[in-house]
Amino acid sequence: MGRLFGTDGVRGLANSDLTADLALRLSVAAAHVLALDSERTDAKKTSVGTRPIAVVGRDPRASGEMLQAAVTAGLSSAGVDVLDVGVLPTPAVAYLTGLFDASLGVMISASHNPMPDNGIKIFAAGGHKLGDDAEAAIESVLDGEAVPTLPTGSGIGRVRSVDDAATLYLKHLDTALHESLEGLTVVVDCANGAASEVGPAAYRAAGATVIAISAEPDGLNINDGCGSTHLENLQRAVVEHGADLGLAHDGDADRCLAVDETGAVIDGDVIMAVLAVAMSEAGELVDNTLVATVMSNLGLHLAMRAAGIDVVTAAVGDRYVLEELRAGGYSLGGEQSGHVVFPGFGTTGDGVLTGLRLLARMAQTRRLSSDLAATMTTLPQVLINVKVDDKAAVAAATSVVVAVADAERLLGEAGRVLLRASGTEQLVRVMVEAADLSLARTLADELAATVAAV
Repeated sequence: MGRLFGTDGVRGLANSDLTADLALRLSVAAAHVLALDSERTDAKKTSVGTRPIAVVGRDPRASGEMLQAAVTAGLSSAGVDVLDVGVLPTPAVAYLTGLFDASLGVMISASHNPMPDNGIKIFAAGGHKLGDDAEAAIESVLDGEAVPTLPTGSGIGRVRSVDDAATLYLKHLDTALHESLEGLTVVVDCANGAASEVGPAAYRAAGATVIAISAEPDGLNINDGCGSTHLENLQRAVVEHGADLGLAHDGDADRCLAVDETGAVIDGDVIMAVLAVAMSEAGELVDNTLVATVMSNLGLHLAMRAAGIDVVTAAVGDRYVLEELRAGGYSLGGEQSGHVVFPGFGTTGDGVLTGLRLLARMAQTRRLSSDLAATMTTLPQVLINVKVDDKAAVAAATSVVVAVADAERLLGEAGRVLLRASGTEQLVRVMVEAADLSLARTLADELAATVAAV
């Protein structure tokens, strides 16, 4: 078997790449590594009797029903009690994993992917994402290198539903707010996904007037022309309703993008800039530092520099942002895509919490969302994907090194060049940012041609 885990769990076309059989075997392996192997874990015995616990949730896509059944069967067959928390966002499952002192948590979702796809995200104790070592250990069990012994009789795990799971998550979100949202009107695009109920409920509980759209999941319509990857409906709705802000979540609600009162998009970089300044003023931004990725716009770096805030740069992927946050003990990080992490309140990106904090900043300052978004000026960014035969050869090519150096000299501090190899394909991504769009396009085209010629 090749590498099974991607940057965010195991994902693929449901019932083709990701089958019920794979989900069952993966769950048995995860239980063995994270809950039952005494050499790797404390093997917590916190359930009824002597069995460890796993928390399992999903988004509403149809294949989740099948995969949840398989995951539950795998965990219980391995001797783990399963707490079924139903349809909830990914950050809720991570939070509940910690709250219930579970040995692991499982979220069945393909996030922003279209409905036919699905995925399995596994959390370790405390709701933390798995490290490379844990993923490798799980894959070794799947490959038959350490076949677990399955229990019988009273050793088989039991399954029960947690009827108040959503209420527990909503109470948790409430602890992160210190401002009433009364007087603010927000349109929320729920992507017909996992936040279709708890998202609007959280904003209403905080005092906002909420207009929910794409909040009627039927198992087939998740991310279908809606949510954080399709902002057009949200932009129209915000203007039509005269709302103060629009918020868009993805299928599992671990990300949030926004739309200001004019219908203009507020991406993850801008959201981070606004929240970093707010937390800095409140003395909540540890070491006055924000964690972003190499793909964040140069405008974010310039805005943070002007505000006296340092930026630590991580590789692309929220798991790498999380690693930097944990290593430095920082309090805010995220990605341009809208994954924003508040380590003081959660172990993963939380789109609903991000929306609440953005609205709270509006309530606190009594400023328009467009005014707050002006905290950062987004520089034009040109991205070209170049197919190559050998990514390593491109990185070592003198012609590429020289071309990048020439472009960087021309741009100075008013621009940026980034060449990044794809983690899954024979592609090199060429990105150029500059104050002038035409210059960015010209340099990106020239660099792409140089890369292609290697």
